[in-house]
Amino acid sequence: MEAPALTPTREQLIHALYEAAELEHNLMCTYLYAAFSLKDETEVDTPEEADAVKRWRRQILDVAVEEMGHLVAVWNITSAVGGAPRFGRVNFPIDPGYLPAGIVVKLAPFNADVLQHFIHLERPIGSQEPDGKDFHYERNYKRSPPKARLTPMGFDYETVGEFYQMMQIALDVMSDRLGEKELFSGDPALQLSEAEVVLGGAKPVLCTKTAKHACNAIVTQGEGASEENPDSHFCRFRHIRDELAELERQNPGFSASHPAAVNPVLRRPPNPEDRVWIEDEAAAAIVDIANASYQTMLRLLAYSYNVPGPSAEKSLAVDLSVDLMKAMTLLGESAARRPSGSRSGCNAGVSFTALRDSGQLPHAASSRRFFVERMAELAKGAGKLDQNDQRVARATGLLKALAVRARRFAEMPDAPVAVPSKAAPAPKPPAPADLGDGVELIDGETVQIVYKGKLCIHSRFCVTGAPEVFLANVEGPWIHPDQMNAEELMAVSRECPSGAIKYRRKDGGPEEHAPPVNLIRVWEGGPYGFKGDLSIDGESIGYRATLCRCGASKNKPFCDGSHHDIHFDASGEPPTGDKTAMLEVRDGPVEITPTLNGPLMVRGNLEIISGTGRVVARQQAARFCRCGHSNTKPFCDGTHAKIGFKSV
Repeated sequence: MEAPALTPTREQLIHALYEAAELEHNLMCTYLYAAFSLKDETEVDTPEEADAVKRWRRQILDVAVEEMGHLVAVWNITSAVGGAPRFGRVNFPIDPGYLPAGIVVKLAPFNADVLQHFIHLERPIGSQEPDGKDFHYERNYKRSPPKARLTPMGFDYETVGEFYQMMQIALDVMSDRLGEKELFSGDPALQLSEAEVVLGGAKPVLCTKTAKHACNAIVTQGEGASEENPDSHFCRFRHIRDELAELERQNPGFSASHPAAVNPVLRRPPNPEDRVWIEDEAAAAIVDIANASYQTMLRLLAYSYNVPGPSAEKSLAVDLSVDLMKAMTLLGESAARRPSGSRSGCNAGVSFTALRDSGQLPHAASSRRFFVERMAELAKGAGKLDQNDQRVARATGLLKALAVRARRFAEMPDAPVAVPSKAAPAPKPPAPADLGDGVELIDGETVQIVYKGKLCIHSRFCVTGAPEVFLANVEGPWIHPDQMNAEELMAVSRECPSGAIKYRRKDGGPEEHAPPVNLIRVWEGGPYGFKGDLSIDGESIGYRATLCRCGASKNKPFCDGSHHDIHFDASGEPPTGDKTAMLEVRDGPVEITPTLNGPLMVRGNLEIISGTGRVVARQQAARFCRCGHSNTKPFCDGTHAKIGFKSV
């Protein structure tokens, strides 16, 4: 492709990036809407149909998640060139002229025509795939060719891939003219990275090469480098189209989706054409909470781009936004199964109503207070919905849990706390656990032992390493600290993998401190063994812990030995991944967030090792399976949602 006739400015580049963000955002919403409308396995006629609708829902949701990754990539480029990322969009359906004529965007339930529309949107350059029925504008038009004006204006393009090609040319031209250092002058700490979110687009953008790599990744994963890329969105949608056609041939009466509205709205529209007003109050109430969850999700993501990271505050904002999408999904599926009230045979649907402005709130205590209040409002509003609906009840439980987690914002200082380097002084040791609830405190002459029975997994390091101190299978007192040299006793105590045994010195000597390398060990047929400066949901738990990965513990997230009872069979030798490069810093805080009915979200400088000590991965964020059924153990692959895993 030839260089642009006009030299782009930074303002024009940011304008184009805003259009890219809106484009990816709109596609994500339309894909989600179609997935929400798909029937359950119990609502179709044959096992083949049940398997298909289940698989299609997962595939379309996966594509939507990848579009979210594309959004993050675009936002990171925008932040890198000194712009504030764009989180808003106009409401559906998008009027002609806002985007090029070939890009029609509206909400519609899953069917063959909608699927063909998705294929057309994701088509590679040169593809002749037509648009779906009812997705053509009555009048074709072209955006005017660019002229020498300072006012930024959109340019025309036939495909999304062509749009990103033009974007890459503009990046090259501006980098040559301004220099990379001047062009990419934004603070990289404001971008989203793998330390905050596990998404393909969460890669730092620091230069022309990394910015163009982000654009290439979007095109390859979305439209595909060619029609032969089987993993591209284009090819995945075509495969679903072929499967749908075959099932409809076998059963002409087969319907894969509920009759969700095309372009639902919550209030009487001034222009009712192509819109469905949701008049049924029960359905409207569900859509209202779904929309508010979606809007708050955008607010949180926007805020995260104002908070330097890595930091607990940035991570909390991102975590809450990701889980709000899960709640919105449940509510969106519920809405698609309820009558709209305004049209016979037409169901409701989440409308993704956009805020007038979903821009970035300031990095301040006032914004954190806003999120605490808003999450409480969402939880309260969800509690008033029809709890007989299983999806609504699950969404309500999730929103209530998120409201509790959001209160951590109120405890955070204005200045973010960065991850300390190795040179930073070791933090003070955690205070002993509160006595009671199975906690024993045993005083020795120089060492005080604290034993917390609920954490013990009976690994027997204590009774084999210090048999005179820790007496197995006896009546009465069983811990005798003075029966062993204090230094040796403390060394044995530090070998307790679960942290059930801790100690406090009484001679003024150095207390236990965080290890020089944070380790997560995958035990054969057992739990995860964590070593580091550990916290769970913001609360310090010490330097050692064993956390459940079989899904059966009655003391989640901690292991209680239930893996033995259920004969949990999982390898302690997972394959070595592609992220094994040595981290620049290997210690520092390890933040663990057990997600409701989902994985362990872990952040920090992590060295993940097998049971024998072999390196599996080194990274700064990971989601660890805790349902016991992931096909990519120790990492989560989403299976918890399919099997109905409950974490509480």
